[in-house]
Amino acid sequence: MSPHLSPRSTELRRRFAEEARAERPDLARLCLLLAAEADGSLDEAGMDAVEIELDELAGRLPFRPGGPRAWATALAELLGAQLGFHGVPGDYQRLESSLLHEVVRRRRGLPILLSVVWMEVARRAGAPVYGVALPGHFVVGFGPTEHQVLADPFDGGRVLAGSDAELLVAGATGAPLDPSMLRPADPLEVVLRILNNVRAWAATRPERSDVSLWAVELSLLLPSHPARLRYERAQLLVRRGEFVVGAAELEAYAEVVGAVDAAAAELVLGQARAARAMLN
Repeated sequence: MSPHLSPRSTELRRRFAEEARAERPDLARLCLLLAAEADGSLDEAGMDAVEIELDELAGRLPFRPGGPRAWATALAELLGAQLGFHGVPGDYQRLESSLLHEVVRRRRGLPILLSVVWMEVARRAGAPVYGVALPGHFVVGFGPTEHQVLADPFDGGRVLAGSDAELLVAGATGAPLDPSMLRPADPLEVVLRILNNVRAWAATRPERSDVSLWAVELSLLLPSHPARLRYERAQLLVRRGEFVVGAAELEAYAEVVGAVDAAAAELVLGQARAARAMLN
């Protein structure tokens, strides 16, 4: 972790890592701990308030409305039609669109965060719900995969017709829909994708390298993550003027990479030497 973490950040990350390694990670709690790292004003009472609101929303759903389609329709009616949860293209330009407490407050957000609201409300009400990580557009699924009903929370919970998922994937990637894309996403996959979105947002804003850094560091606390994130973190540290720590991280990464790609390792070691030279 960064050498100058505040006690608050240190504690948030301890709890985030602990929750990520739980037998059944709590998606809402992980999203709120992530949000608290981004928003220093989000305290324990604020996190609890979001959980309470999700509980209350679940209580407003009909009691066991029926099969998967009935659940999907009930969620769309409550969250989309009555309460106005939805997304618009401008939400992609706002960091708060990736923060659960802000999405619950504003009733606006990225597809994946709106899907988290759908999943958490539906789960609390007893629905057979899960996230579906389509390329470029996250949706929610209800019921067993062989009789799956998909809904798009970004579009107010619209229940998708047969060809809609294919169109969403084709629009995002230009590729056809593969059945493997429809499998349920586990909570840690969802959290890593949220953190990837935060990193993408910060990558276009060099002045927000602080956001890039905490997003990378939280990603590294997940039990499974791309190894290249260690390299990204080292580069960020150097960019932020932490030359010694960044160089040491680059050297450690080069040692790992060297086992499979000596040329790449030498390139990274060159970057480490350049970082140390900046101290002179």
